[in-house]
Amino acid sequence: MPGCLLETGDKKVPQSMSGSVPLLSMADLSKAAFAAELGSSFKRFGFAMVKDHGMDPSLIAKGWAMARDFFDLPEAAKRRYDASLNGGQRGYTAFGKEIAKGASENDLKEFWHVGRDLPQGHPLCATMPANVWPAEMAEFKPIFAQLYAEFDGVGRELLSAIALYLGLEERWFDSAIENGNSILRLLHYPPVSPQAPGIRAGAHEDINLITLLLGAEEGGLELKDREGNWVPVVPPPGALAINVGDMLQRLTNHYLPSTSHRVVNPPADRRGVSRYSMPFFLHLRPDFLIDALPQCVDAAHPRREPPITAHDYLTERLRDIGLIK
Repeated sequence: MPGCLLETGDKKVPQSMSGSVPLLSMADLSKAAFAAELGSSFKRFGFAMVKDHGMDPSLIAKGWAMARDFFDLPEAAKRRYDASLNGGQRGYTAFGKEIAKGASENDLKEFWHVGRDLPQGHPLCATMPANVWPAEMAEFKPIFAQLYAEFDGVGRELLSAIALYLGLEERWFDSAIENGNSILRLLHYPPVSPQAPGIRAGAHEDINLITLLLGAEEGGLELKDREGNWVPVVPPPGALAINVGDMLQRLTNHYLPSTSHRVVNPPADRRGVSRYSMPFFLHLRPDFLIDALPQCVDAAHPRREPPITAHDYLTERLRDIGLIK
């Protein structure tokens, strides 16, 4: 079995990360070729862009319309679903609440969280609160429950490719993410004045395993390369921007990097336009023990962090960004 430090393409990765994040097709490449290209892009950038992912375009369009309608509700109506009552995991988080770890300014955004629904009495219910749904919008629940399921399915296939890249059995991640605490976030960055500071969301790394993002074609998403340069990530309409999260970085002993990224304000003539996006934060099962894969550890690459459960790690990081106390 190839190990992630031995035969997965280290020699092909240039020292510089200069260049653009590649756009990969899930339909045009064989599974082995897609796994190699996805893994190589993750290794180089911590990011990839993916098209032909199979998500229903009409469902996505309905999701965008529904998200806009929700964020257009009066502030008092939105605050009836305050996510602070459940640790920020379900419902509405108001504008300016979240702050990137280590940042001095809060992000210029508001958002809604949809999570996994578990059967009543399931042992993991203690770590995953039930969803809340806006009573004002009858179609909100069926549309976003279906979108959640589609993101979940695409994420599972992307992880199967990463498993192959790391020399694991193709479906290795299936049990690790079964009933995982994954979150679909509906994001709204309201218009800002032409004189507004340049950052809508401060530089940060994601907590989870991988993130699947719709809506980055609006522009503003940037990753930080190894030389400290900010590189735009602008997929074509309908394509996903995918990035490595801290949990996958930890699992691979930092072989696959969780790269800092941010959202900057658009040019002055576009600052009067709202920005919407839909990230899906794919998480491990709460009781999964995150420990470096054996093939990612050797004398030259000792284990960098101790084992920790996915739930304990998530709790630790949610405190860092101000969503729980």
